[in-house]
Amino acid sequence: MNRFLSIFKIPELAQKIVITLIFLAVYRIGYHIPLPIVDQEKMLEWAQGIASGTFGQLFTYATMFSGSNLGQMTIFGLGIMPYISASIIFQLLASVYPPLEKLQKEGESGRKKINEYTRYATVLICIIQSYVYINATGANLLTEYSGFFSILTAVVTMTAGTIFLMWIGEQIDEYGIGNGISLIIMAGIVARIPEATKRLLFEQTAEGGAIQLKRSVFELGGGAGQDTSLEVLIVLVLLFIGVVVGVIAITKAQRRIPTQSARHMRGRRVYGGTRQYLPLRVNQAGVMPVIFASSLLMLPYFLFSTLGRLSEHQWAWADLLAMQFIRQGYLYNVFYIALIFFFCYFWTAITFNPKDMANNLKDYGSFIPGYRPGKTTAEYLERVMMRITYVGSAFLAVVAIIPTLVSSTLGVDPLVAQFYGGTGLLIVVSVALDLVQKINSHLVMRNYPGLTED
Repeated sequence: MNRFLSIFKIPELAQKIVITLIFLAVYRIGYHIPLPIVDQEKMLEWAQGIASGTFGQLFTYATMFSGSNLGQMTIFGLGIMPYISASIIFQLLASVYPPLEKLQKEGESGRKKINEYTRYATVLICIIQSYVYINATGANLLTEYSGFFSILTAVVTMTAGTIFLMWIGEQIDEYGIGNGISLIIMAGIVARIPEATKRLLFEQTAEGGAIQLKRSVFELGGGAGQDTSLEVLIVLVLLFIGVVVGVIAITKAQRRIPTQSARHMRGRRVYGGTRQYLPLRVNQAGVMPVIFASSLLMLPYFLFSTLGRLSEHQWAWADLLAMQFIRQGYLYNVFYIALIFFFCYFWTAITFNPKDMANNLKDYGSFIPGYRPGKTTAEYLERVMMRITYVGSAFLAVVAIIPTLVSSTLGVDPLVAQFYGGTGLLIVVSVALDLVQKINSHLVMRNYPGLTED
């Protein structure tokens, strides 16, 4: 507690934390402001009706990874995902499109230009997504506001909402503490944990929609249906603790490559020759492979279900495959794991360049003992990264399929399983670790003990 209170003894750090909390509060307020053209009662009924289907799963993933509120069509309905999508697009293009790659290597001026292009792309993506989304839920619009200008107003409002969220993220980066975009996503996930807890302990009955307590969770043996027994609750708690510990271990895990600087003489003094290490993260790709894989696996259901409906001979195999993907069965999990491994290596290949790293070591007069500078060092770094990426991919695959296993094996609500043992928990813990690390840097710089120091 003394270490925590020492945060507020540093005026600059306390100011950054307060500014961050204010911006996050603004985000949460806008999260609940609905568009004026929407019939919210119909919208709520529509969202509840699709909650158990494929669109419901798609909305769950979309809202989790973007901090949006698609179920109520608010001014922040699109969340921050359009900006993330635009950033990913330009990051991928920078590795294959020479002009963008040249801009990326120009330093701060090049990054500013790429950020400008990213903002323009974000506006375009917002316009397309908001128009498609409003048309898809057109039956939930108020009759007097279903004209062209009303829809245009809604599109502009949702686009402006996402741009405003992007601005909030940038202000947190500049004046607050932590990564603004990541904190917005984390805030959206954490805000849904009470709902997941309520679904674990309560149920909504048919009599007037009153919320009533389920059968006591402290009663051994459980009961019929979705009743949560004490055994299931204990398993969920242990699973929650295990996933948190595992995420912390893998997120902070490094493969330290020993390096040594060359010695040189200046007069009678010897400089250099110091031993250091080059840290390579085990989970270099972060959570992006899980996001890509889960989004991509939404497509097979639509493909096979469409084939089953359009075929004149009523292809039973297409309906069977569609049900495999919608119920997240064995075939779904196999493809899920395979795609996570693929995107882990793909994303690592984009973000990690062993050739540039070997050249930087050579330019600074450092080398890896036993390996010649240049090509040999680059090949060694690539081999090491390939091996440790396998471990990181396996961990992400295990964390990603835990919700499916928990939901199918223990009969737990999918929303509960997502938050207490899946990707949402992975994002929250990763962002929290980054935030603690930045707070520690401020404390140590002013001779205070860090929050995580022994």
